[in-house]
Amino acid sequence: MAKRKKSSSGVWPCIIVGAGAAGIGIARALQEIGVPFGILERHEIGGSFRRWPREMRFITPSFPSNSFGTLDLNSIAIGTSPAFTLECEHPTGDQYADYLLSVVDYFKLPIKTGIDVLSVTPQPGGGFELQTSEGPIKTQNVIWAAGEFQYPKLKPFLGSEHCVHNSQVKSWKRLPGDDFIVIGGYESGVDAAVHLANAGKKVKVLERNSVWTTEASDPSISLSPFTWDRLMETPDNHIELIDEVEIDRVEKQKGKYAVIAASGHKFLTPRKPILATGFEGSVRLVRDYFDWRDDDFPLLSAVDESTIAPGLFLVGSLVRHERLVFCFIYKFRQRFGVVANEIGKRLGVDTSALQKYRFWGMYLDDLSCCGSDCVC
Repeated sequence: MAKRKKSSSGVWPCIIVGAGAAGIGIARALQEIGVPFGILERHEIGGSFRRWPREMRFITPSFPSNSFGTLDLNSIAIGTSPAFTLECEHPTGDQYADYLLSVVDYFKLPIKTGIDVLSVTPQPGGGFELQTSEGPIKTQNVIWAAGEFQYPKLKPFLGSEHCVHNSQVKSWKRLPGDDFIVIGGYESGVDAAVHLANAGKKVKVLERNSVWTTEASDPSISLSPFTWDRLMETPDNHIELIDEVEIDRVEKQKGKYAVIAASGHKFLTPRKPILATGFEGSVRLVRDYFDWRDDDFPLLSAVDESTIAPGLFLVGSLVRHERLVFCFIYKFRQRFGVVANEIGKRLGVDTSALQKYRFWGMYLDDLSCCGSDCVC
């Protein structure tokens, strides 16, 4: 981060926490209107993506359609396309991190890696002080973009210590054994099952909801076409999908693992069950500065700001507005223009350059147009 971007009082106009898809995307939007900012990243650029299991790929397809007015679904900056950069349709985590690095290099975004944000404290009269591994930083605004993959839900029920979370697996092909249970049947759970089945292993997938029979068209609450295609291509009888199973606990019994449902039904496996139970999200680190919805997601204002800590904004996959879920890149990037515009206005800069973000689907401030299902 260049010191010259600070104000004369030593206070940054804006600090972004996290250099993943959300952090880099909102940084580029701020750069478009000349808002001074710095980005703090505890690991490396795109670090969470580099921690994906080796076989995991994006379920949203990338395609270089920019020249016809349609931004690549996995792009986080106008004029860029992961498909063009990487020459693939469904990038791996490593590949996508390479794309993010190319965006940072091309636009010369000011990022400081290897710095951990330990706390965020609102200051009397406004602004925040960040305690970091390299000392305190003062800023007028904080954009929290630290993501969720590094913060898995490890204790969703009793006996979870006998399981392994899907985010802790380096490679599905290399897991020893040939008989597995996956707990959780959304995208990450079925992704694990597909890779295990393709490696010749038998898998039972246990899910409490009816994910596989829902008529919802939103891929945030149902399986994507890419995942359905992969399911259909797995070897016969290698995957068994079992829904409406509420897990009560996991026990170790006579050298095996027993997954016990609330109904009393027991599923046995010789290997540690795989948890595909989602993530807590990094927002827990600043939990006290957000109100919380009934579904345990942060309550946000119309401009994705904390309702109790003015100047603290959230971008990324944890953004929710009523029933709208912004967990995919092509969804949460639609709020970049909203957040950048609000911060720019407060700092007194000209935000007119953000109007092109509307054209490219990155400035969605009227949510009444969202939420309709496909009719056929």
